[in-house]
Formats: sequence, C-alpha cells, structure tokens
Amino acid sequence: MSVNQQLQGKILTATGWVEGNIQFSERITSIEPSAASSTTDHVILPGFIDLHVHGAGGKDTMEAGDAVEVIARQHAQFGTTSLLATTMTAPMSDIEAALLAIQPSIRQRVPGSARVLGVHLEGPYINPGKLGAQPDFADVGSLAQVKRLNAIAPIKLITVAPEIEGHLQLVSELCAMGMQVQIGHTLGTYEDGVAALKNGAKGFTHLYNAMSRLDHRAPGMVGAALAHAEFSEIIPDLLHVHPGAIKAAMRAIPHLYCVTDSTAASGMPDGQYMLGRQVVHKCLGGVRLEDGTLAGSTLTMDQALRNLVSIGLDLEDASKRVSTYAADYLGLTERGRLAVGTFADLVVLDSQLNLIAVYVEGEKIDLANA
Repeated sequence: MSVNQQLQGKILTATGWVEGNIQFSERITSIEPSAASSTTDHVILPGFIDLHVHGAGGKDTMEAGDAVEVIARQHAQFGTTSLLATTMTAPMSDIEAALLAIQPSIRQRVPGSARVLGVHLEGPYINPGKLGAQPDFADVGSLAQVKRLNAIAPIKLITVAPEIEGHLQLVSELCAMGMQVQIGHTLGTYEDGVAALKNGAKGFTHLYNAMSRLDHRAPGMVGAALAHAEFSEIIPDLLHVHPGAIKAAMRAIPHLYCVTDSTAASGMPDGQYMLGRQVVHKCLGGVRLEDGTLAGSTLTMDQALRNLVSIGLDLEDASKRVSTYAADYLGLTERGRLAVGTFADLVVLDSQLNLIAVYVEGEKIDLANA
C-alpha cells in the first residue's frame, strides 16, 4: 500500500497547469495551488503510456519466463507507467505460449515496474506482402481463434489488415467484443481503410510504416488515416518518420499518440538481439534486420517527449501525445491525466525535460539503473 506523499512543482492537471502541490498515495488525493512562488523548476506530468512494446533490457515479449517483468521494469525506468505487451506474427503455438507468459504480469503488477494493461496482438492477421520486420507467418483471422487467445490473456488492441478476405467482417466482430482494432501491416487501398473504419476500427499501427503510401491519385492507407482517423499511433524516434510527416499527421489526426515499438535492444548496448523469431541488429541509433529493414526501435517515452518538443510542440501538447490520448484510445479514464481520484502515475522532470522521478500507482520507481 502506497504511503501519503507530496510533490511540488509546475503540475499539468487535467484542466491545465497549476503551480503548487500534489498529494497522493495509490491515487491522487489533492492538487493545490501554492500561495508562494515555487522554489523548484520541476515539472510534473502524467506518466507515459505506451501501447506498442515488444521488448527492452535484452528481453522480448515472445519469450517465456520473466521476460515481461524485465520489460515492464525497464520501461518504468524511462517514465512509462502503463503499457501493452505487444506480440509478433508467429506460429499460433508461439503466440499462445507468449500470452501464457504475459498473463501473470497483467494479473498483478510487479513492484518497480510499469502496469501491464493487456496485450497488443500485432499479427498474425496482417498482409504477407507488408510484413515489415514481422516474420513470415501471416494468417487469416477468425473470431473463434481470437476468443481462444483472449481467454489466455486479455487482448486490448489488435492489428488487422482489412483487405484480407474475411477480415472486414472480423473487424466488426472484434469491435463488438469490445476490442480496439487498428489497421496495420497492410497493402489495402484508401477504400479498404474507409470500410474498416466504418466497421469499427479506430486507429492505425505505426502510421506511415508498413502500409500503402499516400499518392494524390491513389491515397492508400496513409490517405485513409489522414482523411478520416481520430486516433493513430506513430513512432517519433525521428528515424521511422520525418518530422515534417509527423507534423502533417498531427494537423490531420486529432489524437495522434506516440509509441516506442521498442525491442529487446531498448536500453541495451549495440549488438544482436531477437525480435520474435527474427535476429535484429542495434547500431547507429536504430534496430534493423540483416537487409537493413527497420525492425522496431530503441526509443523510450521520455525521449519521445523530448523529440516532440524539439520539433516544435509545446509541452502540454507533447504530454498528451505520450500519455492522455493513448489512455483515451483505450477508454482509460483513471490514467493519462492528473486529477483527484486518478491513479498516481506521474513523472517529474527538470527544466531540460530529463527524468528526476517516476511514480507508478504511487510507488516511487528506483531510477538507479536508468
């Protein structure tokens, strides 16, 4: 049980900035303006929420054992207070084994780690012609199969290529189950994207990457996202997407939010790692397959925040894109914002936006290894 704690600084609340004090245990109990001017330059923001996490600390979500515990602990070191453990396209037996290993971390948060909210199933229901860094095990989905996987561990988000025969109906069925369905790893047309959105899909997986491109005579899946989406994830490592393309997406998509798409190489030195069944190489600030294809990232959410500010966003807007909008996308009203009664998931930053402290549900995370 968290003890009562208090922090002082410039606090980004659900209704705007407050200079004062925030008190909390597991949940926030009060946010009060200070009568005297603050003696600290600390900024207090909602904890970061990452809905696309494959790994960190040398571990991959497709591994068994303590992999997800290590991943959740590592991401907490960089300000992520909640995440979705994200799977890879793989044989169904591998996916089932991964979900079995993930489930205990969803059921109970390990001290010192981020809250694992559930699973993002990124494949196998994708287009085999747009695998990106996914292994070549794409498959046609069925409601019965997804229900079986969901019984092993709760699937909160699922990536689907809607142009595959039968997948448009699957999108509708999954949305009726209460899952968030997003479009990704797709060769679908603009029209395919519009149809999927009409059938209940709400977002797009790592916008621009692994999807049919925008052309003025063939808008593709990127065009469908820019023209119609309310939500989409994007990887702001400034390697996957040019800053100009990020800005274009922000003007078009009201609730564009950031993910890391992080791999086992996140937080680790250059070298060779696993991404599902694929060998990947960390070098030159990125993660790639042998043929040079980008294969996830080593981005952390605190760096994502700094990257957004570096390309011109104000801090409040940037904060929403690494926290609030992701919470809104999943319908989480008690995370992603600082207000009385919400979980005490928060980060404390200095004037240069470097992490000073992280709290997950009121527990202070030891940043000694960050």
